[in-house]
Amino acid sequence: MLFNSINFAIFLPIVFILYWFVTNKNLKLQNALLLVASYFFYACWDWRFMFLLMFSTLLDYFTGLKMQDAENQKGKRFWFWLSVIVNLGFLGVFKYYNFFVESFAEAVSHIGLQVNPWTLSIILPVGISFYTFHGLSYVIDIYKDRIKAERNFVDYAVFVSFFPLLVAGPIERATHLLPQIKKQRTFDYTKAVDGLRQILWGLFKKIVIADNCAEFANQIFNNSTEMSGSTLVLGAIFFTFQIYGDFSGYSDIALGTARLFGIELLRNFAFPYFSRDIAEFWRRWHISLSSWFKDYLYIPLGGSKGGNWMRIRNTFIIFVLSGFWHGANWTFLVWGALNALFIMPSIILKTNRTNLETVAQGKLLPTIKEFFQMVVTFGLAVFAWIFFRAENIGHAVSYISEIFSKSLFSIPSIRPHFLILLIIIFMIIEWLGREEEYAIAKFGVKWRRPLRYAMYYTIIAAIFWFAGKEQQFIYFQF
Repeated sequence: MLFNSINFAIFLPIVFILYWFVTNKNLKLQNALLLVASYFFYACWDWRFMFLLMFSTLLDYFTGLKMQDAENQKGKRFWFWLSVIVNLGFLGVFKYYNFFVESFAEAVSHIGLQVNPWTLSIILPVGISFYTFHGLSYVIDIYKDRIKAERNFVDYAVFVSFFPLLVAGPIERATHLLPQIKKQRTFDYTKAVDGLRQILWGLFKKIVIADNCAEFANQIFNNSTEMSGSTLVLGAIFFTFQIYGDFSGYSDIALGTARLFGIELLRNFAFPYFSRDIAEFWRRWHISLSSWFKDYLYIPLGGSKGGNWMRIRNTFIIFVLSGFWHGANWTFLVWGALNALFIMPSIILKTNRTNLETVAQGKLLPTIKEFFQMVVTFGLAVFAWIFFRAENIGHAVSYISEIFSKSLFSIPSIRPHFLILLIIIFMIIEWLGREEEYAIAKFGVKWRRPLRYAMYYTIIAAIFWFAGKEQQFIYFQF
């Protein structure tokens, strides 16, 4: 069930009405309703994978209790590793098995050995990377004595499968979400309106920006050998805005939807394309994943305490694994390694914590220095996204090599002026709202009501008028 579908437009109001007008006086019924709604939401993709979600939930719930009740550290360690190995095992089989066996067969073929690998003809369960990481953070936090095991199964199951975040995040923590699930919630009109406003902006990002950019990005990437260097640059830029509008749009809809039910999810994006260096970019892009790797991998590996060598090693590890988390393809590994290289100067020079505040905070325009820093950072991001989007390494290399040819200085053969104008308007609005949680959080709030509603109706009209061909959310495949 897509967020931008008629089915979801019917599903959401029904759950909202039942939640606030039928079960609102009983927290247990509210949570039971959320669980049923979440399982129904997930089953709409493919009901067969419901059993995998349920098994993963039961596994972490059970092992969490066993760790909590273990009489000694040995027993606690056993249940912890059982959960970790089984969770990663399922993720490995469904997501990475074919990649490893095919890569092995290709590697040994270079030394004259021919291997016919046995591959699996299975589809990737939607959201498996996200709900697996939910469960892993939970069992790790119990093992590290940061939290107590949750004994109410329904409450824990809602934490894992809450439908706004189930298939594409944000990746939640038990320390943040579980207390909200266990606490009595009352309807807050202001928060609900704010949630609707964020949903509206998320739909604009997805339907108007991402889906339109996708049409041209796909056309250019799929026919890259026939395109000029200037057109390929345009294609990379279109994909850059496609993936941002697609994923941050999903996150906006998820956060806004959760707010309708009195729940606050972790922020996942903070205007990353206004970053002044790659370190800042990664503090603002897919924040929940970046912080997950930082807390559960980078810091346990030693973080930055062991000098430059350890910082360099740990940085490469988390970036390469972050790339691999996105998909079983060498292109994602290269994408992760490229970002590690881009961030390395700031790691070595210890300037990676320089740009912590929002760019040009309290000002209308950035300084000339900040402007050029943003342009360079954006350019590096665009370059790395080519590997993310390419079908394989060869495709990425040929795409880049054609960019740096004489045809780079030609006029692009594809020039969708309306889309370029939409992107410019979109980025102006994002810039003006960059100090808020999302671009239109406070946009027009102080205007008189007719003007404010005129703005909302204009956005709604734009969504219907400029709607691109419907595209599945990119991060559903991860």
